[in-house]
Amino acid sequence: MSYPNLLPLLEAIVYLAKEPVSVATICKALPDVSRAEVEQAVQELMEKYRAPEHGIEIREVAEGLKFSTKPEHHETLKQFIQSQIPPTRLSLAALETLAVIAYKQPVTIPEIQEIRGVHASGVIKSLLDKKFVTAAGRREVLGRPILYKTTKEFLIHFGLKDLNELPSMEEFEELIKTQASAEEPVETAEQTELPLEEESESA
Repeated sequence: MSYPNLLPLLEAIVYLAKEPVSVATICKALPDVSRAEVEQAVQELMEKYRAPEHGIEIREVAEGLKFSTKPEHHETLKQFIQSQIPPTRLSLAALETLAVIAYKQPVTIPEIQEIRGVHASGVIKSLLDKKFVTAAGRREVLGRPILYKTTKEFLIHFGLKDLNELPSMEEFEELIKTQASAEEPVETAEQTELPLEEESESA
């Protein structure tokens, strides 16, 4: 089977995919098209969406391709989204813990607590539930504590191609503070930790 309209077909595949779709996955879906042809068409499609008349672009995220809004529209679109649906909420504590895991991974809960100075078990449970982190074996020390690392969902959430695209620690801290202020309702200092964390630790 030939695909005379390969470019629009690829466009539809990337649009339809719920998660970033890799070139290898596209090649499996189009067995009669060579990988070289697919890669060339992908580059043409990415170039097409770089044009200023498009408000979206195709980005490489988590080793796959994904439609994404362009950065220059993010502030306006963030306000629009916030008016439409409740966002995925992460407390400032969860975001700070996520930053420690991202830069120190694989890392254990005791190591996280030593860096942050507060209990992290409840926050880790929240991040596991949201699939931002996952277990990565055990540290071969007394007690063999579980190691944690970030996931593909973490890359997708922050729009990163891979961990090599992580910004500096200072930039990431600024990012998570901005996200926390955008995603969470105004709270008092005593309410900074999620109720889930307290419930989890008391259980």
